[in-house]
Parts: sequence; C-alpha cells; structure tokens
Amino acid sequence: MAGEPVNVNEFEELARKVLPKIYYDFFSGGAEDQYTLKENIEAFRRITIRPRILVDVSKIDMSTIILGHRTSAPIIVAPTSSHQLAHPEGEVATARGAAACNVIMGVAFTSTCTMEEIASSCKAVRFIQTFAFKREITANMVQRAERNGFRAIILTVDTPRLGRKEADIKNKMIAPPFKNFEGLISTEVVSDKGSNVEAYAAETLDPSFCWKDIAWLKSITKLPILIKGVLTGEDATKAIEAGVAGIIVSNHGARQLDYTPATISVLEEVVHAIQGKVPVLLDGGIRRGTDIFKALAIGAKAVLIGRPVIYGLAAKGETGVKQVIEMLKNELEQTMALAGCCTVDDITRSHIFTETERFLCRM
Repeated sequence: MAGEPVNVNEFEELARKVLPKIYYDFFSGGAEDQYTLKENIEAFRRITIRPRILVDVSKIDMSTIILGHRTSAPIIVAPTSSHQLAHPEGEVATARGAAACNVIMGVAFTSTCTMEEIASSCKAVRFIQTFAFKREITANMVQRAERNGFRAIILTVDTPRLGRKEADIKNKMIAPPFKNFEGLISTEVVSDKGSNVEAYAAETLDPSFCWKDIAWLKSITKLPILIKGVLTGEDATKAIEAGVAGIIVSNHGARQLDYTPATISVLEEVVHAIQGKVPVLLDGGIRRGTDIFKALAIGAKAVLIGRPVIYGLAAKGETGVKQVIEMLKNELEQTMALAGCCTVDDITRSHIFTETERFLCRM
C-alpha cells in the first residue's frame, strides 16, 4: 500500500505489517470458524441507504448526548484489552487520541495500563468496563473507577468463560500482565495448554454471575451501568427490568460464541423490545461512516469502535488513533450530507432498506 491510508481498512493492513503475527492474530481473530467475525462486517453491506434530495445540508452537526455527556459524534472507543501489545504507550495513547477527538473512551479493566495512569493522562469522559468477575475484584474496580472520575460502568455479560480462539491456542498466546489486577490475583498466570489467556480468565471470572447479581452491583456504585452482550429482545427486556442505564448490542467482536448473529442484524429486535426506555448502542463490524449511519437509522444511539482503533494505535500510536476516529467522523458527516440529514436526530428508519425488506418486496 503506497502513501497514507485513506480508510480504516487500510490501517488494518498497516497493523498487520508492523505487529508480530502472534499479536495481530490476537487482535484480529475470532472464535472457532470465525463465521460471526465475517458476518459482523458482511451484514452491513446487505443494508442500503435511501437518501433524501434537495435538503439544505450546508451545516452538519454530528454531536450527540450519551448518558448526559455531550460528544462530538455518536462514536465510543470500545473497551479492548492489551493495548501495549499494539504500542508501548498502550491505553494512555488511545485515551489521548480519543480525548483529542472529543469522543468517549471505554477502558477495559484488562488494560495494560492502570486505571489511574489512563485517568491522569488527559481530560476526557471515560467509562470503565468489567466482566462478571468475582465479587472482590468487581468491588475493587468500582471503588477505583469512582475515585478516578470514570462516568459509567460497562458490564460485559457474554463471558462466563472464555471463547475458543484457535489462533491463540496455536500461537501459545501469553497474556501480558494486567496491571489493574495487581494485589488482587497473581499477574503471572501460567498454563501448560497453549494460550494462558484461558487460565487468566478461569482465575478471575465468576461463571455463576446472573441477573440477580446486577442488583448487587448497583448497590455498591452510583455510576450508571451499561450492559454489553445483549443479542435478543428477551434479554433486552430482562436488562430493563434489572434497572440498567443502557444496552450495548454486542457479540464480543465475534470472539466468544461463534455462529451468533451479526449485531446489526439483531439491533432492531432489541430496539423494539426496550421501546426507548434506555439508550441502545451497537458494537461490532463498524468499518465505515455508512455503517454508523445504518446503525443510527435502525435505532442505535451510538456505536463502539474496537479493532480499527487498535490498528490505528499499532500503526501510528496516538496519531493513528486520532486518524481512525477522524476518518469515521468525516465519512459519517459525508454520508449525512449526501443522505439529506443535518443532525443525527434526522437519521430515521426510513433512510435504510434491509435485506429482509428487499426480499418482501420481491414476493
């Protein structure tokens, strides 16, 4: 590839060239056959846009409000693990890039920089992500998040155990020390069965965590809780009953259970189930501004961007993070203008046409 990257996909090629294969496979790979990994992206391509013409689009405003926080665009940096495997500055560089673009950053508790290091690196709105960890780990995370100015908790609920990523097993992937766990567990977990990532998960995750435990989590924090990993209307309804502040439609970047549906294909089911009671966000497969537009048209309040940010970080550090986010913002602005939408609230369901609708039209 000659010259500067002109889209997010070209950043992936740059990352592939600079990262050791074991780390590129770790970031890029999905579970088992990787059907869902491919489908997360392909499903967006089956949705077309229905633009409106002769609309005054001389001013485009992409800003939105997420849980009371105004952001420059409906984009959140997804909480992803082990950024120092992509770049020496790790999550600190990612946080600075997100702050420079005025978007919210999700910080994984399995980060390679501490919550404190990330919080002190720049001024920005940050949400902390946690899994269904054992209670003493979760309580420690909550206390530190509140102390360091995090504004919400993202509770990832699709991981009672770790998904089977065969590339990590073949590569004997060794998880880096997760600094946030220091003093809570051994940060030098070892395994004689290939990847040690699964051994790490076994020591920290609580597979008995269930709906009633959300009430416990709410009892120990004043922070709003977003539940991440919802793929059905039934679970969306249960999440509302549990009192969460928002829902993230996600299949964990296709890294957990293979042959789950693409997130964009189930977004509408979730949106209909919750009937506007809380914001719905979408995670998985976003590679273009048109993808963001399609998600917003179906009812998402914002989208989370995971792998593209990692690829930008690997290629160019903080600068690469900024470039990836700005690329997506610029593409979204272009899409809105060409589709006749001046604000994100102007983007409606009538602006897209799904594969199901095309099929019904042919009947």
